[in-house]
Amino acid sequence: MTLTEIAKALVDGCKIGRARENLDVLYAADAVSVEAMDMGGGAETVGLSGIHGKHDWWDNAFTTHGLTVEGPFIHGDDRFAVIFGMDTTDKATGERRQGQEVGVYHVKGGKIVREEFFYSV
Repeated sequence: MTLTEIAKALVDGCKIGRARENLDVLYAADAVSVEAMDMGGGAETVGLSGIHGKHDWWDNAFTTHGLTVEGPFIHGDDRFAVIFGMDTTDKATGERRQGQEVGVYHVKGGKIVREEFFYSV
């Protein structure tokens, strides 16, 4: 897949709730995911199984009421960014909030090899 095909597939999958299924198609087995801060298990996750685990953690920790996805925004021949808007409730506290984050995705050999997330404050 080309960079543009991967970027569009990721965005389209997020828009229709297919993000988890896209992990096995779009990501390299040794992909790295980096959060802006430690969410309880470290800021960096290595490997596709670990990234699946992050999705499990999210699903168990938050109720998502709404999600917006803007992009993709292509940069050169190896990166793209996506802007996510989220309306969530923390299941542990009941706190509902809205926020945004930017995901920057690095592509090599037709697969996503690194993702980095930046949060709004």
